[in-house]
Amino acid sequence: MADSHIIPDNVKLTETHEYLRIDDDDRARVGISHFAAEQLGDIVFIELPEVGQRIEKGDTFGSIESVKAASDLYMPVSAEVVAVNTQLTEEPELINDNSYGDGWMIEISLSNPDEVNELMTPAQYSQIAQ
Repeated sequence: MADSHIIPDNVKLTETHEYLRIDDDDRARVGISHFAAEQLGDIVFIELPEVGQRIEKGDTFGSIESVKAASDLYMPVSAEVVAVNTQLTEEPELINDNSYGDGWMIEISLSNPDEVNELMTPAQYSQIAQ
């Protein structure tokens, strides 16, 4: 992917490298940044929550393993999981290939949309992801 490292404008990010891609007013997709995927190296396993699970901002929603390390995944906002990218179970490398596209992890329904304003813009995130 030629531009997989460019952060889309409709994405907000956390200091722990998760992103929130806004689909509409109360729905969003969550994944990890391209920077985080690059730092992890080849991703070999991912564990994600069940649909219907409610997760508070800052709580873990799963874990990811690469050839280099294992890391917890942290929820950027309080939400209910409405969909899980089950394709990642068979093809976790999609996260390395296109983290903002096919490599999304979960789709959520926001519990408190105001929490989105506490996340970083792509420009702010670029300052810490170097």
